Amino acid sequence: MPTIDIRHTHGLDPAQARQAVQHIADTLAQRFGVQQSWQGDSLMFKRSGVDGRVHLEPGAVRVTAELGFLLGAMKGTIEDEIRRVLAERFR
Repeated sequence: MPTIDIRHTHGLDPAQARQAVQHIADTLAQRFGVQQSWQGDSLMFKRSGVDGRVHLEPGAVRVTAELGFLLGAMKGTIEDEIRRVLAERFR
């Protein structure tokens, strides 16, 4: 399975970072039906074709995901969009 592993540094405090991740997750849930749940400092997400997590680290956020066959063909586009959103939300 194709995988995504992106780490993005930021200057937000932990509460702001968690709020930013939750905002992104809520948008994904509304637009694409992504299921989500927090496990400690990680937001786990899942839907047909993708299974992953967003992990909050001190001064960074890390997105990892396994893509199914169909979404795997769009891996580059998906990674570009993740990087764009992270750069926008995590300065």
